[in-house]
Amino acid sequence: MADFATGGCACGAIRYRLTDAPYTVHCCHCTDCQREGGSAFAVNAAIESTRFVAEGKAPLVDHLASASGAGQTVMRCPDCHTALWSHYGGLGDKATFVRAGTLDDPGACPPLAHLFTRSKLAWVLLDEATPAFEGFYTGRDVVRIMGDSGAARLRALRAG
Repeated sequence: MADFATGGCACGAIRYRLTDAPYTVHCCHCTDCQREGGSAFAVNAAIESTRFVAEGKAPLVDHLASASGAGQTVMRCPDCHTALWSHYGGLGDKATFVRAGTLDDPGACPPLAHLFTRSKLAWVLLDEATPAFEGFYTGRDVVRIMGDSGAARLRALRAG
């Protein structure tokens, strides 16, 4: 079976592939994502770590604080320092949150939800068809955002 997507850092020292579609894609507008990415938001494609394969140089590991207090571990290229993926406190290394901008085709992973819109920059306009939340969404929104399949995959990660 063909990979869903491939990507890598700016210099090519690290390449990766997603062997399946992400179970969700978030566009986060929190001030941490703005500052860390040097942009208005970060788009993260979440996938089970067993469905993510990295090749090339070993990444640098940065441990950063997060608004939730759980923190995140950011994996960067040791040469060009591109932030490629993260592991967040809640799921740890069971889930990989790939920076969608590092995909060879970033358009393959449009956001299913906008998070932390309370700190969204005023000039960023959102598509009204995509759910938006002032903070993070609640459990009752999971199926609406991820669909039945994505919600089941997230449940399996939390259980295992």
